[in-house]
Amino acid sequence: MTRIMIITGGTLGDWALDEIREDDILVGSDRGALYLIQHGFQPHISMGDFDSVTSEELSLIRASSQAFIDCDPIYKDLTDTEMAFNWALEQRPSQILLVGALGTRFDHSLANVHLLRKGMAQGVPCAIMDANNLIMVIDQSTHVRRGPYTHISLLPLSLEVKGITLHGFQYPLHQATLEIGMSLGISNILLESEGLIELSSGLLLVIQSKD
Repeated sequence: MTRIMIITGGTLGDWALDEIREDDILVGSDRGALYLIQHGFQPHISMGDFDSVTSEELSLIRASSQAFIDCDPIYKDLTDTEMAFNWALEQRPSQILLVGALGTRFDHSLANVHLLRKGMAQGVPCAIMDANNLIMVIDQSTHVRRGPYTHISLLPLSLEVKGITLHGFQYPLHQATLEIGMSLGISNILLESEGLIELSSGLLLVIQSKD
């Protein structure tokens, strides 16, 4: 199974279009579906309550998508992004990439970051990307590549993360514990093209970023 790319209604730009691969399954979540269509891409499926588009735009989304699922904007329990994410998990892809998942609504942004934990629990590698950040959650030792990112930050997603040891970083840690509220893991730098993060327990947010 190939990668599923979910385009949702947060901050988007040309960087998002550049990330699309030819074999990606494209999921348009609410206004993210319109963004895809306006830039010449046909969503494999579009879903959401579509309360952020006009009736004309909704007709365009419905006509331009291979599959279409809508729901009542009031009587629903999930955000549009979580609906799309749950659908993506059911397909058992090799990876899920969320774009447009960060924006001006911090509540939605934080909820979307929490979705990464759900993906990890089901054994599906997941990440969130925007113009300046690549975000993932890990619960075991993981190699990270520098790519275009200048900084890498580590923040606990569980109350604490134990046994953190860093290899190939400017600021090393050895068997360290990070607790919620600690900034010790902020703004580290990879010395080589690849580094290793070891941990023994807990959930760790890994945020690669550039200014």
